[in-house]
Amino acid sequence: MLKNFIYYMPIWAYICMQQFAYLEMDKIIEKFKALSDETRLRIINLFIKSGKNLCVCELMDALQLPQYAISKALGVLKSAGFFSTEKEGTWIYYKLNKENSEIKSIINFLKGYLISEVLSEDEKRLEKRIALRSNDKCVVGIIPEKELLRLIKEKTDG
Repeated sequence: MLKNFIYYMPIWAYICMQQFAYLEMDKIIEKFKALSDETRLRIINLFIKSGKNLCVCELMDALQLPQYAISKALGVLKSAGFFSTEKEGTWIYYKLNKENSEIKSIINFLKGYLISEVLSEDEKRLEKRIALRSNDKCVVGIIPEKELLRLIKEKTDG
């Protein structure tokens, strides 16, 4: 499903352009190019479905991808205007830029198409990872998978 979505992205971009008639063409293209990658779509989906600000380590665990892949994807999305960041202590949280009307329109459009088994699995892993938060903030950081699974098991058992 994601590969089909990416393949047809230029067509969908054209269809959606009616909503963005007041934007310059290069801005529209930049936003849709930012979405033309599976990892970036998976990241956007997690923000849409969770409704939360997320840190890189939470995305790493949810997507089961290394830090450099997540950071690179977030950089592209942030550059296209999809995210802003908030620093809290040593943590940097990415926030979906829902106040931006173009981004809001794209998010509303994507909600109807971001449905797949891969995305569902990502969402389940993120839900477990977010359950480890304290006061709605990440406190785990980057840890080995075995340790993460142990913490999740402790949280669900206890």
